[in-house]
Amino acid sequence: MNPLLSVSGLRVGFGRNPEANEVVRGVSFDLAAGETLAIVGESGSGKSVTALSINRLVDFGGGRILGGSIKLRRAEDSVLDLTTATERQLTRIRGAEIGMIFQEPMTSLNPVLTIGTQIEESFRLHRGLTGRRATAAARDALERVRIPDAARRLNYYPNQLSGGMLQRVMIATALACSPRLLIADEPTTALDVTVQAQIMALLAELKQETGMSMIFITHDIGLVAGIADKVVVMQNGQAVEQGELSQILDHPQHPYTQHLLHAVPHFASGRSTRSDGPRGNMEPAAAALKVQDLMVRFPVTGGFFGRATGAVHAVEGVDFDLMPGETLAIVGESGSGKSTTARAILGLVRSRGSFTIGVRQADAGQSARPVQMVFQNPYSSLNPRLTVESLLAEPVIATGGRVNAQTRAKMVALLDRVSLPENSLERYPHEFSGGQRQRLCIARALMLNPSVVVLDEAVSALDVSVQAKVLELLVDLQRDYGLAYLFISHDMAVVERIAHRIAVIYAGQIVEIGDAKSVLSAPQHPYTKRLIAAVPSIDRRHEHYELDTRQVPSLVRPLGFEPGRAEWTQFGPDHRARAET
Repeated sequence: MNPLLSVSGLRVGFGRNPEANEVVRGVSFDLAAGETLAIVGESGSGKSVTALSINRLVDFGGGRILGGSIKLRRAEDSVLDLTTATERQLTRIRGAEIGMIFQEPMTSLNPVLTIGTQIEESFRLHRGLTGRRATAAARDALERVRIPDAARRLNYYPNQLSGGMLQRVMIATALACSPRLLIADEPTTALDVTVQAQIMALLAELKQETGMSMIFITHDIGLVAGIADKVVVMQNGQAVEQGELSQILDHPQHPYTQHLLHAVPHFASGRSTRSDGPRGNMEPAAAALKVQDLMVRFPVTGGFFGRATGAVHAVEGVDFDLMPGETLAIVGESGSGKSTTARAILGLVRSRGSFTIGVRQADAGQSARPVQMVFQNPYSSLNPRLTVESLLAEPVIATGGRVNAQTRAKMVALLDRVSLPENSLERYPHEFSGGQRQRLCIARALMLNPSVVVLDEAVSALDVSVQAKVLELLVDLQRDYGLAYLFISHDMAVVERIAHRIAVIYAGQIVEIGDAKSVLSAPQHPYTKRLIAAVPSIDRRHEHYELDTRQVPSLVRPLGFEPGRAEWTQFGPDHRARAET
């Protein structure tokens, strides 16, 4: 059969001299009708540029196609080379024949237009629908991607929907005109594992219903193991290996493919947890951090005078303790309250309850120096105008210290400890890679000798090989300095690799907590079971995700509402789960 899409010798460059800045170098592949091709590789490998070149969106980002061909077989069986197509031809093809889902829905959707207006645009442009017909088509598109109460949500703005819902809106927009080819560029990277599973299940179901072909761009081979037919592995702008899915996963030939498969954290249902936990050798009174009945509530206002009508119970009755040298992972989906819990401990949001840090007692809402934080995005958490020396000096100056020879010696020692050269002190953040910037953030967090370090999705923005190195660094630093880590993540494979204990948080409450091996191998709460069942893995390539239409319960409560006392069931020496209500 003739392929739907045939890419041959594609070369793409950027800048004023694109020939000297070539980022895609001679990529070739074929895609048959109804087939799914996964393009995998780390940041900078050229996979997204390859995808953007197919519908010529790369032209709007300063890129230029330098050579090769991209041949698309049209619905009437004619063949069009997209590299030489006119803008008028491309306008007719984009959306109508080639749909695209982008990585970050919040930046891809217009924040000042309603969801309905943005979906209707595709129907107006490609099908000529107007008025009620366009609105009805938009509603049908939302229902197609399993968004409940679609008619009402057409009037929502992007900021009123969760990340998972926004990504479904992006899919609805991309599929509005039933394209024959769908390009999904990292569509689940920023999503929690349960939402990610739902998006993958939705894409698989829609592909089966429509018979469309799909190109799936990702850095996670485990994610595409259950959906892809073929795989192209890219490195430094070149396709270094390609073939059938089973061939690539079971018998990789290129060293980079082998490295990529080895670097991906493989979820092993608790069989790969750490065995060096300190809890058995310490008394409970020696906890580095003890949290008791922590509550965070945000007022809900309404009416003409903006009076409080209720409250969002973002965190409700959270209790845990954390020992020196121990890692407690807090896992849960977006909006569950895991990051709010961390911010409450740091005093960044108002809270009720109390927590003890080491031998110091502090009321919830007050900051304490023994606790430091490493954020998700290393670039946005480092001031681009400051040198590394100034960045490392910030916490010292902020706590009343002085930058002297002793402080500089500590900077040099910490840089060496996180495997960065001494000359890094004179450099700026943009001169480092993503992994190096995160190492700088870790070094800065250690400048005040904290006893507890909060890591809020600290490795989720990194490539898998860089991620593995940063995790190894964190384990080494914990062993050397006796650090206690509060590790917030939605990646269960990463959690399995680094956590001693796990707390599962759902709708603002901890529903299961205990030893990592016990929680991952024998989950007891229904939500924990769903969370673990949704983890993508190469070993689960023959399993299919099931669509789940259950909604997270609302956290909004009326004024004066106080929840009842939680009932817990013990399942082992260090494993308990909340009883369902």
